Amino acid sequence: MTAYVQRWQRALGTLQRDIQQGPRQVASGRIVRATGLVLEAVGLSVPLGGACRIELNAHEQAEAQVVGFAGDTLYLMPLEELSDLQPGARVFALGERQSDGSVARRFPLGQALMGRVLDARGQPLDGKGPLLDVTQGSLHSAPLNPLKRAPIDRQIDVGIRAINALLSVGRGQRLGLFAGSGVGKSVLLGMMARYTQADVIVVGLIGERGREVQDFIDNILGDEGLARAVVVAAPADTSPLQRLQGAAYATRVAEDFRDQGKDVLLIMDSLTRYAMAQREIALAIGEPPATKGYPPSVFAKLPKLVERAGNGPPGGGSITAFYTVLSEGDDQQDPIADSARAILDGHIVLSRTLAESGHYPAIDIEASISRAMTAIVSDAQQRKAQQFKQVLSKYQRNRDLISVGAYAAGHDPLLDRAVQLNPHLERFLQQRIQDRAGLDDTLQALNLLFPGK
Repeated sequence: MTAYVQRWQRALGTLQRDIQQGPRQVASGRIVRATGLVLEAVGLSVPLGGACRIELNAHEQAEAQVVGFAGDTLYLMPLEELSDLQPGARVFALGERQSDGSVARRFPLGQALMGRVLDARGQPLDGKGPLLDVTQGSLHSAPLNPLKRAPIDRQIDVGIRAINALLSVGRGQRLGLFAGSGVGKSVLLGMMARYTQADVIVVGLIGERGREVQDFIDNILGDEGLARAVVVAAPADTSPLQRLQGAAYATRVAEDFRDQGKDVLLIMDSLTRYAMAQREIALAIGEPPATKGYPPSVFAKLPKLVERAGNGPPGGGSITAFYTVLSEGDDQQDPIADSARAILDGHIVLSRTLAESGHYPAIDIEASISRAMTAIVSDAQQRKAQQFKQVLSKYQRNRDLISVGAYAAGHDPLLDRAVQLNPHLERFLQQRIQDRAGLDDTLQALNLLFPGK
């Protein structure tokens, strides 16, 4: 009882002092150095990852984020390019004060975002007016216990015949779309966004050219896809912090819908640009490069982002995610591509050779795999998909022999069958952008190619 009274007496004394001293002044710091992308500030205590507001002049302010510290010096990186920064500019902590005393930024979430295009800070880009009466939430969420997640045991229909039949995708699965530039990955993503059976679609356009953002929304996603989608865009001309924040915000929006019990399709284009943004930040604050110029923090951040997707608890919602990975010169041994393959539940490789021959979607079936396929499809479909790959692979390995006329029928029954079926296999794998191939139609077409039990 005595300790209880003492605590109340101390609290009452603090309150009386606050009343006597009047309103508290907001704590602030000052910019003491600016080098490259990094600003150094002193006199302010903000945790790593916290947001700050910099006073440029009497009428202009800029937002920055704490990316590191050394002693009492904070390393800040602005979200936008600064033009009127002066030595000694004042810096303030930005965000709402939480019950534990910490300061956190809040971002718009919820149903009000449907059909909208937002930037990395949650501000509308589509000219449809401000977001009113929206739920606000922190950018970060607590990680799910891996033992509490529902298993991947149900196939979802993505509307792409080659994927539905041979690279089946499960509810809550995370796959990588590996491609070089100009092989049709954006078109394939747009088809999946329009045709996939999902309650909500969240699209994160990270580090892409501004023209591609407009083209994806208007021509590839279309009005039908946008009506049930939320698009978060952080183009290439934004700061690396905004690109990182855009990817985290898109994932947070998807998590919020999943927590509401909805099935979400998350499309992130691209994971490579996300890694490059982190590389810019890490090198700017002095982290040493490791593998092909990528610091170790890049490879630590990738799984933290990807692991936020997936299934929720049993009976709840899910996030089925597709992450595009740009392979430099179609090199599948690129460090980001190699790291992504290790943390994802499968990969779909797009071939430049197929794209140049007019084969769309240019999916290289032999180089692609879905690790969850055996758990979500029937044994019959699994066997027919295996037969399809065997026949296709047999033809591809003997293509040169067939082209020069050195092939003679009757010597290899499997090769004879591959030559006979190849035109039908090619038609099966190709699909126009305006055509949707449902799961039932796909299985029926697969059964026609390989009849029998």
